Amino acid sequence: MVFRSSAAICGAVIALAISATVARSEFDTVHSSAVVNAASGDAIVGAASMYNPFRPGWREGGPNTASGERYDPSVWAAAIKTSLRQKFGGVRYGARPKYALVEAAGKKVIVKINDVGPLTPGRIIDLNERTMRHFDPSLELGVIHGVSVRPLSGDDWIPGPVG
Repeated sequence: MVFRSSAAICGAVIALAISATVARSEFDTVHSSAVVNAASGDAIVGAASMYNPFRPGWREGGPNTASGERYDPSVWAAAIKTSLRQKFGGVRYGARPKYALVEAAGKKVIVKINDVGPLTPGRIIDLNERTMRHFDPSLELGVIHGVSVRPLSGDDWIPGPVG
């Protein structure tokens, strides 16, 4: 009797895991095609660099982002150039972060724009550590040229790689 209950529970857990995996793969497909359709406005093209206010020697920012969130190097996030603030929904303290599609070197990623800053001239976006590692796994480049950034309409995006 106990064995049958354990087997039934085990079977239910396996079925749930399989259905979650299938649902996730279906979602990823929809997500990647919907992203291109939801990108609004002209792309801004320039260079991207990385920022992390907790690394010694970094002068940018502080522990809190412009949206009021604490900087987290493990999420898919970025800081947009201050002069582009309005194009990306205002990005102000306490406001809900906006999202953008960032493309470079044949890769695409959705990032949460939760910070702004006076970036180095020629740079349009500062990527946090996780996002920068997506484009430059070794972090040896320091700057990525030819980056395209487009705002995404809506607030229900899940940040991460696309496609």
